[in-house]
Amino acid sequence: MGTEITLDVGGVSITYSKNHRGIDHGSLFQEQDRKPVKSEQLDYEYYESEGDDPTSAEMALARPLKDVVPRLELLGFNLDRVRREYEGVAESWREERQSLSDDDAKPVPDLMSFGEFLRFATEHPLDSLDDTFVTGADGESEEKIRGRFADAALDRIPNYRSYDVQAYSERSFFGGLVDILHPYSVMRLLAEAKANENAPVVWQYGPLVNAGWATEREFVAEARRTETFLIATEGSSDVHILKHALALLRPGIADFFRFIDVSESHPFSGTGNLFKFAEGLAKIDVQNQVVFVFDNDAEGLDAHQRLSALTLPVNMRGIMLPELEIFRAFPAQGPEGIRNSDINRRAAAIECYLDLNIGDYPSAKVLWTNYKKGLGIYQGALEYKESYVKEFLKQTRESIANGSYDTSKIGAVLDLLVAECTAIAVSQWDPAA
Repeated sequence: MGTEITLDVGGVSITYSKNHRGIDHGSLFQEQDRKPVKSEQLDYEYYESEGDDPTSAEMALARPLKDVVPRLELLGFNLDRVRREYEGVAESWREERQSLSDDDAKPVPDLMSFGEFLRFATEHPLDSLDDTFVTGADGESEEKIRGRFADAALDRIPNYRSYDVQAYSERSFFGGLVDILHPYSVMRLLAEAKANENAPVVWQYGPLVNAGWATEREFVAEARRTETFLIATEGSSDVHILKHALALLRPGIADFFRFIDVSESHPFSGTGNLFKFAEGLAKIDVQNQVVFVFDNDAEGLDAHQRLSALTLPVNMRGIMLPELEIFRAFPAQGPEGIRNSDINRRAAAIECYLDLNIGDYPSAKVLWTNYKKGLGIYQGALEYKESYVKEFLKQTRESIANGSYDTSKIGAVLDLLVAECTAIAVSQWDPAA
């Protein structure tokens, strides 16, 4: 009979292989997700009679669906991609049915729009579906398998064939109805139902390894190198701040991000050097996914505008730190003293996104420095910025959790960074995205 390995979400198998590993799903998980999970493929009575521990044969990578979603997005599976994929599947099915129709045939049914399909997939929580195994091939058994979907207009779902039902329970029948897309698109779709957010996503490899069809070293967690994003910044402080922010605030996706090694020194520090680095990479067709991060100040604005004038490949993007409302009236000192000024695009380097109300320092302010003639604005710098960095790097997940450190501004930076990386990942699948 052999041994199966499946990727399940809430008890619904969305892809499987037999007697070999099949698709590598390790990127959906992190190492802490490795754990034993009960398996229907194991004979527990045998283990008990032999006095053996079944743990090694139960090993799996498992993670709640809500924690898989951010990883799916960075792999390019956001909801917009799912929509476009569904519309492509629907159009192909429509064309196939039309090509087979004739004057005596039934008309091609009006297929569900994506919005309708999304509602159908999310209005039935996975744990509410009956998973009782139904045997038999008679009409009564088929009705039990179809369950609540027995009277639904299923012919409006692309690829549905009423004569080709391969299911053993209501839950598995539902899985077959929605499993018409890439497995990761199916997961992203099901995740739109709040009731499914804690549904376990399980890739159980223990039985396959135990049966000798694979080795444990084939099941590696964490993002693959080709799926990661190289984040290029203006200076070493930016690297240290972003790495620490990811570890504190986005630990579930931190492995998707790589940074230039600044252990000795930054190899191209400064705004101008970062622009030259970006320009060079664009010209030599580097395949890495790269995001160039510029400060939200005058020099960053100038470099970002110059970079935007270049034709970057789809795997590269340049961003400025986000403009924030709190920076529109920020204390700034110049020849005329201290005044509240809009420091967006003028003086908001990454240190400004840290908690500026921590530590024994005077009230935070920027100092106007040099005039950028080409832009007609002054460049500024935050006073005591190194001290704010030191305070941030001391923070732990515990201090963040108890609210003693304000992460709202640096959180906005991470939101922008993740959004841009997701856009790159989606564009690898569809350059027109």
